[in-house]
Amino acid sequence: MTQPRGSDLPALLERVRTRRFTVGVIGLGYVGLPLAMACHAKGFAVIGFDIDPEKAALLNAGRSYINHLPKTRIAALAESDRFEATADFDRLDEPDALLICVPTPLGRDREPDLSFVEATAAAIAKRLRGGQLVVLESTTYPGTTAEVVRRMLEGSGLVAGADFFLAYSPEREDPGNRDFDTARIPKVVGADDAASLALADALYREIVAATVTVGSSATAEAVKLTENVFRAVNIALVNELKLIFEPMGIDVWEVIEAAKTKPFGFMPFYPGPGLGGHCIPIDPFYLAWKARGFGVGARFIELAGEINTAMPHHVVARTAAALERIAGRGLAGAEVLVVGVAYKKNIDDLRESPGLVIIELLEQRGARTAFLDPYFPVILPTRQHGTLAGRRSLAPDADLARFDAAIICTDHDQVDYRRLVDAIPVVVDTRNVCARLGLAAPGIVKA
Repeated sequence: MTQPRGSDLPALLERVRTRRFTVGVIGLGYVGLPLAMACHAKGFAVIGFDIDPEKAALLNAGRSYINHLPKTRIAALAESDRFEATADFDRLDEPDALLICVPTPLGRDREPDLSFVEATAAAIAKRLRGGQLVVLESTTYPGTTAEVVRRMLEGSGLVAGADFFLAYSPEREDPGNRDFDTARIPKVVGADDAASLALADALYREIVAATVTVGSSATAEAVKLTENVFRAVNIALVNELKLIFEPMGIDVWEVIEAAKTKPFGFMPFYPGPGLGGHCIPIDPFYLAWKARGFGVGARFIELAGEINTAMPHHVVARTAAALERIAGRGLAGAEVLVVGVAYKKNIDDLRESPGLVIIELLEQRGARTAFLDPYFPVILPTRQHGTLAGRRSLAPDADLARFDAAIICTDHDQVDYRRLVDAIPVVVDTRNVCARLGLAAPGIVKA
């Protein structure tokens, strides 16, 4: 076993400062790849690990599989002698730091699914060497780093805080946000011993604009959940306000635009067809699950989840009512175009997309569906919607006259909404994009 880390910490801190410190990023998806790019941009040597060898091959050839990331930066990675992507996990002992960016989905009963984290920790434990820093970035419940990852890594015979360093620093990615990329977002860092906190903080301070240290890994885990619970609850609130205001003939978007002119005490959130993405639909349930273990009910969180989960059903119901009122027909046998299957505008990310739920709900009621999404020529396989995999997007210039209704689920900028409104008698707008563009027609219905 190596010597206690206290004697080595100054040397490691100096290696971080002078960039003689190799960073390994495990999981090269929407979080891991931007993080690897940020580390590389700050002068560190980076080894990217992914279980998918095709991703590694694409990156090494200078090709991107994530649309919103600049192709020039991916090409620069491939041309650099400080970057390599690999699917060979036997090389996990090479980097000085291992940053874990793997999925943390929900199980069937909304319980945490840590299988990716556990598999990664097991792979690291087989190759862990003294002096390495391991940081979990995946969003999870308080206690995961200390109770799950630490236990598995210490199965190697090395001890956290004595033989290796262990910390938690939650990812804060916002795919497609041009104002805040990885390097410009402050990083929360927590650890359960002073040496681990010092080394993790030193590394991230060299990569991002600022760091915020907290007293434990569990506290850092709680910070991330709090951020996303805040968003989930407030989105649920405006979704419920939408349901309340609709029968009153009040436009919730007009209400929010007026309310946000107040310079204090109000922050605008906007309704939609349901929650999507890798964080907000999932993370609150991690906290609710953990709270139940302490005998504490998370009623507010659970209620917000129920409201947001019900939104796709509301959209389909509004579509059925609009078809009946405007076209004199029901959903059964109707041709319905779903516009946007990405969970968010202008990105190629399907995770937890409400658009996929809406397609399935429409077809359950007998509608025939097609979709249009410039970011998805074909629907990729997903855990929840496997039967939709392989379906192809309508061409941007396709004839729209055959459709009885369209539902705008994602307001991508590349879609010609005027042509949509002119061609299709019923357009259900869940994003208020038609109003923003000044489009008006009797068949436009907000939902």
